[in-house]
Amino acid sequence: MHLEQWLERIPDLWVYVVVGLVIGIESLGIPLPGEIVLVSAALMAAKGFVDPVLVGGCAIGGAIVGDSIGFYIGHRGGQGLFDRLGRRFPRHFGPGHVDRAKTLFRRWGVWAVFFGRFVALLRILAGPLAGALHLPYWRFLCANVLGAIAWAGGTTAVVFYLGIVAEKWMSQASWVALVVVVVFGVVSVVWVRRRTQS
Repeated sequence: MHLEQWLERIPDLWVYVVVGLVIGIESLGIPLPGEIVLVSAALMAAKGFVDPVLVGGCAIGGAIVGDSIGFYIGHRGGQGLFDRLGRRFPRHFGPGHVDRAKTLFRRWGVWAVFFGRFVALLRILAGPLAGALHLPYWRFLCANVLGAIAWAGGTTAVVFYLGIVAEKWMSQASWVALVVVVVFGVVSVVWVRRRTQS
C-alpha cells in the first residue's frame, strides 16, 4: 500500500483531533512535536486529504487552550513546579533553560509569550512560566491568542501553499533537484535552531 493510499484512509476528524491535542499538550508544558504535527497536517491539506482551515483552526484552538491551562498550572505551582520538573526533565526544564526563559520574560513581558510561539523551548514554557511569574492573565491571554493565530495559522497557510507549489514543481523536476532542496531545507532549519539556542 502506498503512503497516499494509507493517508486517504485516515478519517479527517482524527487528523484535526491529533493536531489540536498535540499542540495543546505541548503548549501546556509537555514536550511534544507540535510543529512537526502541524506541518504534516498542512502538507496533507495541500494534497487534498484534509481541510486547511480546520487544520489551522484546531491548531489555534489547541495552542490557546493549552497555554491557558499551562498558565493556571504555573500560577498555582510557582517556582517549585519548575524545580521539580528540572529534576525529572533536565533536558527541557533544567535550571539553565528556565533561567534563560525567565530573563526573556522579564525583559520582554507579553512579547515573550507572542514571539515564544515561534521558538520551541519558549513554546513549551510560555504558559507555565507566565503563570509562575504572575503576569496578569488578560495581558497573557491577548498575547497568547495573537501568537497562536500568527504561529499556527501562519504556519498552516505557508506550508499549505508551499505544498501546492511543490507538488506542481516536483511533477516537473528531477530527483536530484528534489534532494538538493531537501538537504538545503534541513541544513537551514538546523542552522536557525542552533542560532536561536545559543
